[in-house]
Amino acid sequence: MATNRTFTMIKPDAVANGHIGAILNDIIAGGFKIVAMKYIKLSTEAASQFYAVHKERPFFNDLVSFMTSGPIVAAILEKENAVEDFRKLIGATNPAEAAEGTIRNKYAKSIDANAIHGSDSDENAEIEGNFFFSQFERF
Repeated sequence: MATNRTFTMIKPDAVANGHIGAILNDIIAGGFKIVAMKYIKLSTEAASQFYAVHKERPFFNDLVSFMTSGPIVAAILEKENAVEDFRKLIGATNPAEAAEGTIRNKYAKSIDANAIHGSDSDENAEIEGNFFFSQFERF
């Protein structure tokens, strides 16, 4: 059953390139309500915990290094069918394959520096949102 919340994170590359406002505008224009948001810099420990599912993959250390290279914007978004609709809004992981007008098509530079994260399931949206936000930080 689809839920009405998802998690997103504007990644260090998009923050460094000054795209926070434009990406947030795209999210709002896509019909999403921002119910929690924070601007933070991940520690190596936090990034390693968040991406623990990839720990055995060859790109894990590079991913942690990238995600700790600068601040990120973490947010919980609300909309009916949130996860699926948000995945459509952000586009394919590889920006070269992302549909015209998607966030990654407009703001990502590469498959590694792909501007934004979006939860891939309702279960992961809850887990990821809870990782960054306590129940007292959400509406």
